[in-house]
Amino acid sequence: MHCNLINGEWRGGQPAIVNRNPSDLDDVVGEYASASADDMREAVAAARAAFPAWSRTTPQQRADILDAAGSEILARKQELGTLLAREEGKTLPEAIGEVTRAGHIFKFFAGEALRPQGELLDSVRPGVEVLISREPVGVVGLITPWNFPIAIPAWKAAPALAFGNTVVMKPAELVPGSAWALADILQRAGLPAGVFNLVMGAGRVLGPAMLDAGIDALSFTGSQATGQRLAADCAARGIKLQLEMGGKNPLLIADDAKLEQAVECAINGAFYSTGQRCTASSRLIVCSGIHDAFVARLVERTAALRVGNALAADSQIGPVASEAQLAGNLGYVEQGLAAGASLLCGGERLQLATRGYYQSPALFAGCTPQMSISREEIFGPVAAVLRADDYEHALRLANDTPFGLAAGICTQSLALATHFRRHSEAGMVMVNLPTAGVDYHVPFGGRKGSSHGPREQGRYAAEFYTTVKTAYLGV
Repeated sequence: MHCNLINGEWRGGQPAIVNRNPSDLDDVVGEYASASADDMREAVAAARAAFPAWSRTTPQQRADILDAAGSEILARKQELGTLLAREEGKTLPEAIGEVTRAGHIFKFFAGEALRPQGELLDSVRPGVEVLISREPVGVVGLITPWNFPIAIPAWKAAPALAFGNTVVMKPAELVPGSAWALADILQRAGLPAGVFNLVMGAGRVLGPAMLDAGIDALSFTGSQATGQRLAADCAARGIKLQLEMGGKNPLLIADDAKLEQAVECAINGAFYSTGQRCTASSRLIVCSGIHDAFVARLVERTAALRVGNALAADSQIGPVASEAQLAGNLGYVEQGLAAGASLLCGGERLQLATRGYYQSPALFAGCTPQMSISREEIFGPVAAVLRADDYEHALRLANDTPFGLAAGICTQSLALATHFRRHSEAGMVMVNLPTAGVDYHVPFGGRKGSSHGPREQGRYAAEFYTTVKTAYLGV
C-alpha cells in the first residue's frame, strides 16, 4: 500500500483507496492509504514544528531541492505520464505534457527562490529608512483537484516551498497516485521532516480537519460550491485564502475568422482532455455570417474524433475520469435535449474493448443563454453553440456568465481582438488560440465566481505565499 507522508514518515491508514484506471476498470493502478482527522492534525502540527527552521534556510538550499525535484520529474516523464494517464484518463501525450510542465514549474520556482524581492526607501522623516520585505506565510494547506493530478499540486507546492512555507497537501481522492509520486520525489530531494506532508483520503473528513488544525493559508482548486463553503470557514478563522473554482468559458467566432483555425481552436478547447479542464471552451458563440459554415465543419471534426484507451497511440480523447462524472455529463445531455437544443453529434456512452467510462463528444446547436448546458460548468466533453447577430451581441453573450476564468476570440481584425481583450470579463484572454492551455511563468486566475484571492503561478504567486513586512530603521 502507498502510505501518507507525515513528519517525514510513511504512515498507513484504512480503508484503502483503490485507484482504478478509467480506461480499463480491471486495471488497478494501486492502493493508497486513507488518513483520519487525527492524521491531518498530526500533519499540520509537524508542518508547524518544521516551519521555523525551514523558513530560515538560505534561498540556495531551497532552490537546490526544488531543482532536484524538477530534474527527477523531467527524467521520469514517460513513467509518470503513464501513471497519470492510467489514473486520470488523459491521453498519454497529454499526460506526458502535464508531467513535463510540473518539472518545469519546480525549476522555475527554484529560480524564484533565488530572487527574493524587497525595497529600501527613504522615509518622509529625516534620518529614517524604510525596508519592505516579504516573508513566508507559515503552514499552507493545499487541496488539489483530480483533473490535473501532478501539474496543479506542482504549481501550488513549488512556490509554497520556494518562499519558505511548510505544506500539508490533500490531493483528490480519485487520483492519489501522481500526488504520492510527487511526495516521494520531494522527500528524496532532501526536504526536512515535516516540511511537506501528504495526507490522502476523503475531503469531507480531511478538509474540516485541516482548517480546525490551525493552518495559516489555504489554496484550493475545485468546485464553486466547495470553494464558497471554504471561503466562509476561512473567513471565520482568519485563514488566508486562494480559490480557483472553474469556468464556463466562451470562445467567440467572429465573422472574419479563419474557418479552419476557428474549428481547431474549438475542438481543442472543448474536447481535448475529455473537456475536463476549468479553461475548456464550453460555450461557442458564433456570429451569424460564419455560423452555418462553422457548425457544419465542426460537426465533421467532432464526429471524427477517436475516443479510446488513454494509452492507445491512436486515441485523441480518453475516458471520463469517473462513473459519477460520466453520469453527470450524460445528465446534461438529457437536459440539453429537454430544453430544446439540437444535439448534432455525440453524447452517448461508448462500449469499447475494455470496460471504461467512455463518452462520445457532444455538440449542441440552437442553444440559448439560459439553458443549463450554456450556463453551468459541465466539466466534460459537451459544447454548446450559441448564434450571435454580430460582434457586439456575441460580446454580451460572452460576458453573460457568473464565471470569469478564460475567454477567447477568433478573428483576423486587430481592432476586434483589442476590443475583446479590453472588454472581456475574464482573467485570461486568448486570441486565435484555444481557451485551454496556459504557461507556467505567468499569472493564472479569473474574475467573478471563478477565482478568489491572489493569482497562481509565475512571480505573482508570491502575493499569496508571502506576507509583506515594513520595517523602519533609524540611521
